[in-house]
Amino acid sequence: MVSRRNFAAGIGLTALGAAAVAGSAKAADNAPGTFSRIRQSRKLRIAGIVGTEPYFHKDIATGEWSGFCVSMARDLAAAMEAEVEIIESTWGNSVLDLQANKIDIMFGLSPTPSRALTVEFTTPLMNNTFTIVSRQDFAPATWEALNTPDVRVAVDIGSTHDLFARRVLPKANLIALKTPDEAMLAVQSGRADCVIQVAMLSLVTVKKNPRLGTITVPTPIMQQPTSAGVRVDPDSRFLNYVNNWLEYNRALGTLRGWIISNLALVGVEEKDIPERIQF
Repeated sequence: MVSRRNFAAGIGLTALGAAAVAGSAKAADNAPGTFSRIRQSRKLRIAGIVGTEPYFHKDIATGEWSGFCVSMARDLAAAMEAEVEIIESTWGNSVLDLQANKIDIMFGLSPTPSRALTVEFTTPLMNNTFTIVSRQDFAPATWEALNTPDVRVAVDIGSTHDLFARRVLPKANLIALKTPDEAMLAVQSGRADCVIQVAMLSLVTVKKNPRLGTITVPTPIMQQPTSAGVRVDPDSRFLNYVNNWLEYNRALGTLRGWIISNLALVGVEEKDIPERIQF
């Protein structure tokens, strides 16, 4: 039997627990937004991904980071009177890092509908053109020419290349492989006629190994926006600030300059970029 004293004590503990939960929720609601946190800490936190040139490059000897995304992050940080702090991650984990408040922004993400359920996206950093890397004697002029069972198209499973191919080339003989490297090897070994890659990757692929094949930009030109992801924040000031910063640098031509200069990290020069590819 519960005594009146114990019943009252139980009510008191329940009330204390409810107050604690309410206090935690209130503290979370009152936590500073991303913009305020960066201004206070003077730190802009981003994820860095090893071996994804020209987006990110980490010098093994010095630990120094460079690349297209790092150039942008440093300029944004300087504009906000802060410094860049880089946390090593992966493309897949970077969205989780945003949600967990480990980073403030992730450059170089495709704004897919599934990702947009959990994070917000800036206006595009660039439009990344879909290309194919094919054997030397295979250069279809149009996407429709690829859309036949006679053409073997390699893609890496679950990637934007894979999603694009399934939408645009439903009749093609798709060879879905686990990694981009396996997809490229399929072309090199003759198992596939071509592999689909966005321009930022195909330019690097062919420069590293010209024997793999040539870059073709079929018509009509198909592109995919590449943006920056930010955490969902009741205070939209950071997202608005980044969009303003992007528009300012786009108008000056600075964004394209960062792309071209960081492609040079892997030996790609401006003359190596086909005319149909515009950043």
